[in-house]
Amino acid sequence: MKITLTLCTILALMFAVNASKEKTTMTTEPIQPQAESPGKLKRAMFGAGCFWGIEAAFRRMDGVVDAPVGYSGGHTEDPNYREVCTGRTGHAEVVLVEYDPEKISYDQLLDAFWEMHNPTTLNRQGPDVGTQYRSAIFYYDEEQKAAAEASRDRLQASPAYNGRAIVTEITKAGPFWRAEEYHQRYLEKRGVEFCH
Repeated sequence: MKITLTLCTILALMFAVNASKEKTTMTTEPIQPQAESPGKLKRAMFGAGCFWGIEAAFRRMDGVVDAPVGYSGGHTEDPNYREVCTGRTGHAEVVLVEYDPEKISYDQLLDAFWEMHNPTTLNRQGPDVGTQYRSAIFYYDEEQKAAAEASRDRLQASPAYNGRAIVTEITKAGPFWRAEEYHQRYLEKRGVEFCH
């Protein structure tokens, strides 16, 4: 089987020589799918290519309280980065956005999500290729599902896409598996704002 190393994969592996051991020696508990987090905060989960840049973009938004990166949408438990990169776990790289609905709405998060990536490229964002880089919205309740579908349909009908099909997956959220610590705030730790 041929495995293609993407830019994000190469960079992560460069910094993960020692850090990769931490995940293989411990089991993490996933965050179970629920729309509300402790307190008055709500949750949204998005996949839009490499999670480093998406995390950084969401963190810059007023009303976003936290945005850890991780894996979701697959069929294996406690996945690690190397496993997800093979494409065999079914997981996407995702960002779990915890936000204050009094400061920012789910619709505003959706608008930002569409602007952060190209939703017309199947399993690809820029140089990153594979199902782990797919465009995906993981909804927590019927209200989020309806908002995501309406948002997608409005965009699809707009002249901006000029007939190109939006391939974004809109799926009920499953468990969120937090990624290894070296992935959290990855760009911020390196003084960089964007992946590509």
